[in-house]
Order: sequence, then structure tokens, then C-alpha cells
Amino acid sequence: MYLFAFLFFPIINLYSQDYKPVPTRTSPVTDTFFCRYKVVDQYRWLENTQSPEVIDWVDQQNKASSKYLERACRRTESFDLINHYAYTRYDNPQKLGKYYFTNAYYNDHGGSAIFFQTKLDANPEILVDPMEISTRDKIRIGSYSLSKDSKLLAFQFSRNGSDWQEAMVVTMSMGKFKNDHLTGLKFSHLAWKDDGFFYTTHSQDGKFGETYGPKVFYHKIGSTQEDDHLVFGRPYSPGVTIDYLTSSDERFFILKERNETKGIINVFYIDYQSGSDSLKPLIQNMKKFNLDFLDSHDGKLIATAYSAKTNRSIVEINPADPYHWRGIGDEFSDAVLQDVIPFADRLVAVYNANQHPNIIVMDYKGGVLYKNEMPVATSVGGFSGDPADEELLYYFTSYTVPPIVYKFNIKTFKNELTQQTSVTFDYRDIEYKELEYPSSDGVMVPIVLVYKKGLVLDGNHPAILNAYGGFGIISQPSFDPGIVYFVIQGGVYAFANIRGGGDKGIKWALDGRGDNKQNSFDDFIAAAQYLLENKYTSRSKLAATGASNGGLVVAASAIQRPDLFKAVVPVVAPLDMLRFEKFTIGHWHTDEYGTVKDSSSFKKLLAYSPYQNIEDNINYPSMLVITSENDDRVPPLNSFKFVARLQNRVSQVNPVFLKTEMNAGHNGASTLFNSVQSKAYIYGFIMNELTNK
Repeated sequence: MYLFAFLFFPIINLYSQDYKPVPTRTSPVTDTFFCRYKVVDQYRWLENTQSPEVIDWVDQQNKASSKYLERACRRTESFDLINHYAYTRYDNPQKLGKYYFTNAYYNDHGGSAIFFQTKLDANPEILVDPMEISTRDKIRIGSYSLSKDSKLLAFQFSRNGSDWQEAMVVTMSMGKFKNDHLTGLKFSHLAWKDDGFFYTTHSQDGKFGETYGPKVFYHKIGSTQEDDHLVFGRPYSPGVTIDYLTSSDERFFILKERNETKGIINVFYIDYQSGSDSLKPLIQNMKKFNLDFLDSHDGKLIATAYSAKTNRSIVEINPADPYHWRGIGDEFSDAVLQDVIPFADRLVAVYNANQHPNIIVMDYKGGVLYKNEMPVATSVGGFSGDPADEELLYYFTSYTVPPIVYKFNIKTFKNELTQQTSVTFDYRDIEYKELEYPSSDGVMVPIVLVYKKGLVLDGNHPAILNAYGGFGIISQPSFDPGIVYFVIQGGVYAFANIRGGGDKGIKWALDGRGDNKQNSFDDFIAAAQYLLENKYTSRSKLAATGASNGGLVVAASAIQRPDLFKAVVPVVAPLDMLRFEKFTIGHWHTDEYGTVKDSSSFKKLLAYSPYQNIEDNINYPSMLVITSENDDRVPPLNSFKFVARLQNRVSQVNPVFLKTEMNAGHNGASTLFNSVQSKAYIYGFIMNELTNK
């Protein structure tokens, strides 16, 4: 068993102070687009995040928000109660080769470590301790990969929240770090082949400059990074992303190059049985379909394929005839393929239908051998096992149920609980409700509500509306002690599966992407109206929150319809959409949001960009805008400028706070204490605003 949360006893000082925004100077910069559209940016100077003036401004903002948030947490008991509900025990192992691995905290102020076991019932041993890497930096362990002989584990880690990664290698027999230490990795896999592995580096101009120039190297254990072999590279191509894998039998290396700007993919491969270790083209200049490769089977490549007109499906590709694929299994009209795990003679697939996961076992001809439908608002994941195994591990979870791990036999279909999961509350007292509501254009949008059983829905309860709605991502519920806290306090939590996400297939995603992005906001606004009209809450008790793309959704919706919300919390959100593509990986996402380089796209961006659409004469809802100092995915300058413009208007009476997490990145806090504290700030702010008369 691993301890995933602890009890904390913070000392919080009470204070009484009226809200006063931090003053921010203006320094107008005017941009002209297409010789006719002039856009004034009064806070461009805040983009210089390393300047002493900006650092001081952020410090003042943090001092102001911390005072308020500490008082709110004390009044609402959010920290103590969320900390209590976070005190859970559960196993979440992943089987790789001969071992079982788990990421778990062993103290409240350190990052999660890697533990391993030789058997599920054996005592766990610590393998990689982040404190051994650095006691000065906040270390977050990333992905890891075991060599085929199960002797070496290569793992990635980041410092202080950055997306930039480093890689090291540890021996399984002694638990000792080898001298191998690689830097400059970003969005990289670690794919073993023989006594080394492949990895990816990028280039970037400055802390928040554009990320570009992906290169794939092969590192042989015991050599230096300078001696690593360059396998593939696009050094001057900012629009290119690369994905790759080594097949489980190490016969194939498959590399996919995607031009995000042109929507073209190229696939290259090495068949080591051919006697050559040079990359050869497999599929070139493909626009119609996208492919994600999974493994090989009997000399064929197994992948998932999808297009602008077809949902994701499983296909088999013969390297000798790569343009003619064989489909495996049928599409389901009411479910979307989410995950596929290949085994020696069977495939385990997860299909999702509006947060109803379905686990399906099929043979390589597509014949369905087993099907298990899960309850609403749940998710399954963590599928792991050697391809030759008959058993795999997976977990089941929901918003209010921590992961429950099962051992599943793909031949007998026996499902066996591995360890009991314990919680500090009665999850059976919480009810889930699955509904649909009409958006502004009549499209029916799924929504899930979570609240205490027996709650009288009379419009007098606080409510939180959440969504993601981007990049075709299928929203998967995960355990959140903050939601438990909010629901037990009498709140209604609502998650809307708005367009832009992948919950209802590729068309659903495309209907909320690019020129159709406004549909995402319309769906979210319609969800708020539905909650109000059906008396799940009232305007004075409705909050909205979302992270990353979800943060854009809630911010844009609040700017467009400020009358609907009492409190809004955008987290690490892109908010200046006219400048977003100029920083880090923003240029990879012009297909999702649009680009200022096209006149039609520019006008749509200008119409919904939260920063540019703030009006001088509106008192917007109370806001807590959360960002991270080292977020090099959505740079904090987005939040800085948004908050500055909101605060520096005479009409803004409701408080607007900026909370910048220090030594953190896009994924937020890296320690258990900071994670609980961050949730306490969000839910404490919301509860304080919704219940403070």
C-alpha cells in the first residue's frame, strides 16, 4: 500500500481588508493587421516576465491574493477538509517486464518517487527518489521505460514545473544511477532498442520563445550525449512534431512526422530483420488520415487511424503494402475508441460513450470476445502487462472514487481486485446524474451532475460548472478531493462535454475547433443557462472553472456572458489569442484556435479572445486567475495581461486576483502539500464568493 495523502495543520492568520487591485501602468502598443485592423495592447510590457518590474508586480499580486485566499480557506475550511478527503490509500501499479512500478509520495513536501515490486504482494521498494536528484529544485518524475531484459530503467524528470525534461538511467538490481544523463528533452518518448534508447530534443529561443527543430537521437548506455547518433531531425521546422516507438519485440522502429501547419504526415520505419538500421519511408504526404502506431503483430504494424470524416479505428498495416490497410473490428455508432492495448493474440480496447467506458477484448480478426460497460462518469486506464502475458492491470476511478486497481485475465475474463482502496468519506452518499441540454443552435450536449443524495434541488445551492472542450480529447473523470469537499458541503458539481472535445467523435471535435471555436463557448454558456433554468443553482451561486483549454472556455464565456456567473477561476489558460502562437508551442495549435496570419481566422480570434474583449463599463464576476511561473506550454504572460486589464477599470467592483505558482509549470504543484493547497485555494475562493453574504 502507498500513502497518497497526509494530514496537514497549517497556521492561517485571519485578517480583515477591503479588496484593492494592484495598480498597473499602461504602455500602449498598437498592432495593425491586414492594413486595416488596429489593436491596442496596453500591457505588452508584462510579456517581459524576467524584468525586475514584472517580477515585482507579480510579487504584489501574489501578496494580495494570498491574503484573501488564506482568509477564504479559513472561513470555508477548504484546506482542512480537502486535506482530510485526500487522505486515501490505494495501489496503482504498472507492470513492465518483470516488475511492477508505482509513482507515490512518501512525504508531504517532496515530489512523487518511483517504487517497484517483484510481485504484487511483495513489499514496495523505492527505486528513484526525486530528493536524490536535487534538494534545491522541485523534481517531477515523468515517463519511464524498462529495457527488454528488465535490467535498466530509463526515466525522465523536469525541474520546477518546466516542460523541458532530462533523462537518467537506474539499474534494477542495485537501484544505482548510471552515469548516463541527457538534457534538452521535450515531449519525448524513451523507446528502448538493444542496449540503448531513442529520445527527442527541441530548440527554443529564450524561456518562452517558439519551440522548434525536433531531433530524434539514439543513446547507447555508457556513452555521452555528445556521442549520441542523430536518427531524424527537422532543425528549422517550427510546425513539425514527431512521435515514434519501438515494437515490443524490437523488430521495428516506427517514426511519424506531422506538419501541424499543413496537416500532412510522413511515416518512416526500420525493420531490423532486414539487416539495415536506416530509416526508410513507409507512408508519405498523407493528408486524409492520421495514424497512431501501437505495436507490431506477425510482422504487421498495428495502429489506430482517423480522419476528418471517420472516428478512430484499429488497422493493420503491412510494410510491404503500406497504403492498403486492413481494418480490425467495427466502429460503434454510440461510442468512440479511446485506447488500444495489443497482446500476443488479443487486443484490449476501451470505447467511451459520454463518460461511459467500455472494455472490449477482441481477436486480431476483430471478433469481440468480451465486453464490460462501466457506470456513468467513470474512467478506466493504466492498462499494463507484457504482450505475452494473459493478465493485465488496470484501474477504475471517478470524480469521487480514488483508483481501484484490478487484475484482469484476457483469456478467462476474470476480474480480480488487487488491493482495497480506502477513503475518509462515504462515497455511496454521492449521486451522479447524466443529462443532455440544448445549446444555442439546438445541438444536444451531454452533462454530468454530481451532488449529495437527497439534496433538494431548489436553486439555493452553490454550483461549479467545468469543461475542457479542446483538441478532440475525451474527458476522463479522475478522483478530486476538492470535488468531494464541494459536494459534501452541499454543492452541485457539473461537467459539460462541450464541442471541441472528442467525447462524441471526430465531428464533435471539429465542430469546436478553429473557425468553429465559438461553439465551445456557446455550449458552455448554454450549460450555465440550463443549470439556472432548472434550479440546480442560481446566478449568485454559480461558479465556473477550467484548466488549460478549459480555462480559455470559462474565461471567454465569462467575458461574453458575465451576467451568468458569480465567480470564475481560469487555470493556466491561453487568454491573449492574438499573441498565443508567438510563444513556446502555440504555433502547433493554430489548427485548434486559428492564426492571425489569415484574415478570416484573425477576425474570429479577435472576436473571442478574452483579453481583447474586456469592456470598460462592465463589472465582471469575481475572478481568481491561476498561472505558473515556469509554464512553458501556456506562458504566464497570458494571465498577467488579462488580470491587469480586468483590474485597472473603474467599473470592476468584484475582486480579481492573480495567483502565480512559483517553481511550477503547466501541471501545477509537484508536491503533495502544494497540490492540496492549490485545490484549497480554488475551492475556498469559490465557496467564499458563493456563500459570503
